[in-house]
Amino acid sequence: MADATEISLPSYDLTGKVALVTGATSGLGRRFSLILAKAGAKVAITGRRVERLEVLEKEIGALGATAAAISLDVTDTASIATCLMETEAKLGPLDILINNAGMNVQALPADVTPDGFDTMFDTNVRGAFFMAQAAGRSMIARGAGGRIVNIASIGAHKVLPGLTIYCMTKAAVGMMTQSLAKEWARHQINVNAMCPGFIETELNSDWFQSVGGQKQIKTWPRRRLGLEEDLDGTLLLLASDHGRFITGSLFTVDDGQSL
Repeated sequence: MADATEISLPSYDLTGKVALVTGATSGLGRRFSLILAKAGAKVAITGRRVERLEVLEKEIGALGATAAAISLDVTDTASIATCLMETEAKLGPLDILINNAGMNVQALPADVTPDGFDTMFDTNVRGAFFMAQAAGRSMIARGAGGRIVNIASIGAHKVLPGLTIYCMTKAAVGMMTQSLAKEWARHQINVNAMCPGFIETELNSDWFQSVGGQKQIKTWPRRRLGLEEDLDGTLLLLASDHGRFITGSLFTVDDGQSL
C-alpha cells in the first residue's frame, strides 16, 4: 500500500512519445493532434488534404511542439506503409496510434448502393484494421509496447436512424478493438476505443443548426451537443501511462445521448 506522501495526481505528460493521428485534416483528428502535441508528444498528422496538414503543422510548431505533416490514404495499404515509414524516419519509433480516419454516406437502408457500402467499409473498417496492423507490427518489433486508440461511435452499440451502414462499420471497429487487445496483450500493446456521441464539428454544424437538427438535440437527456474538447480527458487517459491497466475497453463518451 502506497504511503500518502507517495501519491501524485496524473499529469498525462507524453514527452518523448511519438503519436500518429489519422484523419487529422479537420474535426476530431485535428483536435486530437493539438492535444497530444500540447501534452508533449511528437505528432505525425496524416490525411489526404496535405495543404490542411501543413497549416496544422505550423500551428503546432507555434506552440513549441513538434509535428510532421504526412500524406495518408487509409484505403491504400501501400500508403499506410509509406506513412508509417516516414513517421518513424522523421519523429522516431511509434508509441501511440489514434485511429481516427472515417467517413459516412448517409442513406436509408433501401437506398444504400454497393459503391456507398464499399466506400464506408473500405475507410472505416478495412482502413482502420490495416492501420492498426501496421502500428502493431512496429510496436511488436520494437518490444516496448504502445497504445492504439480506435475512434468508434455510439453507433457501435446503438441504432442511429438513417445511419445503418455507418453503425455496422463502427460495430466492427468495436469488435476489432477487443480482438486486437487480446491478441497483443502479451506485447504490452493497449488497444481501446472511444465511442463518442454527437460532437459539434464543421461536418455536422449545418445539420444541427437546422430545424431537424434542433429537434434531434431536444431528444437527448441534456439537450446539447458535445464539444470537441469533451473528448480530451478520455484521449489523454488512453494514450498515456495512466491507462496502462485499460485494454479491450470501449469508452462511451456521449453525455447520455445513448441512454
